[in-house]
Amino acid sequence: MGHGSYTASDWNKLRSSFGAQKKASDIFRAEAPQTAASLRGVFREARDSEDSPMSTPVIIGLDVTASMGYLAEELAMHALNRAIMYLYENKPIPCPQVLCCAIGDSKSDRVPFQVTQCESDIRIIKQLTGLYLEGGGGGNGGESYQLAWYFAANRTKTDCFEKRHRKGHLITIGDDLCHKTLTRNEIERVFGDSVPYDLSDAELLAAAEDKYHVFHICIDKGMPGDDRIFASWNDLMPGRVAAVSKKDISCLAELIFSLISVAEGKTHNEALRCVDQSAAEIAAASLACIRMADQNIISF
Repeated sequence: MGHGSYTASDWNKLRSSFGAQKKASDIFRAEAPQTAASLRGVFREARDSEDSPMSTPVIIGLDVTASMGYLAEELAMHALNRAIMYLYENKPIPCPQVLCCAIGDSKSDRVPFQVTQCESDIRIIKQLTGLYLEGGGGGNGGESYQLAWYFAANRTKTDCFEKRHRKGHLITIGDDLCHKTLTRNEIERVFGDSVPYDLSDAELLAAAEDKYHVFHICIDKGMPGDDRIFASWNDLMPGRVAAVSKKDISCLAELIFSLISVAEGKTHNEALRCVDQSAAEIAAASLACIRMADQNIISF
C-alpha cells in the first residue's frame, strides 16, 4: 500500500458523492465489519515506494462507541481531509501514509477494533468510511484505546522505523477513560495472540512509544467528570494529552497537524502559523499541555 498521492480534486469528487447527507449513519453504511472481525495474523505496512520514497506512518484512532458518532462524521466530512492537506502543504513529515482504526470496548463489544490500510491517496478516507460503527461500549468505566497501542507495537511494519530509525505518529481521539488493563483473553480474542499475562495501559503505551510518537485528544463533553477523565489521561501520558471541547471539534484537523508538527520539533507557534488562523486560537489552548521531551531519532 502507500501508492499514489492525495489531491484536493480527488477529495472534492469523494465529498460530492456524499451528497447532502451529513450524518454518520449515512456516510458509514457498513452493516457489518468490512475487515475481518478478528485481526488474527493481520499486519499493516508503511513501506517506501516510488510515490512515497520516505514513507512516514500516521495512525488515527477514533472512538466509535455510542456517544461518538459525531467524531466519525467530523473526520470523514471535514477534519481528515484538512489534516492531510496541511501535512502535504507544510511537510512536517515526508510522505505521510495514513491508517485509521475504529476503537470500541474489548470488554463488551462484538467488534472492538478495526483497521484500514496505510494509504497515501484518497483511499485514506474511502477506507475510513468503510469501517463499521458498532456504537457499543458503555457503563464499565472506559473504552479500549490501548488496542491501538498494542496494534501499533506488534502489528505494524514500517520502513520509517526499520530503515531510518525514526518514529511514526499515533493519535487516539475519544471522550472516555482508558481501561487500565488489556487482558490475555481480550488480546487472544481480538488479535489471536497468546501472551503470558494481562498487560497494563502503561506497558502497552510504552511498547507503542518505541516506534511512534503517541498522543491522545480528549474530547470535553461539557459534563461533570470531564476534568477527571483528562486528569487520568494526563497521569498516564503526561505532556501528550490535548483537550478540546465537543463544541470546538471543527478544529480537529488543526490539532492533529499541530501535534505531528510539535513531535517533529516545531514550537507550538511555528505549528499554529501554518493552519487556518480562525482555528489557531482554539488549537493553541488545546496544545497548552503538550510537552515533547524525547527525540525523533532512535538509537539502536
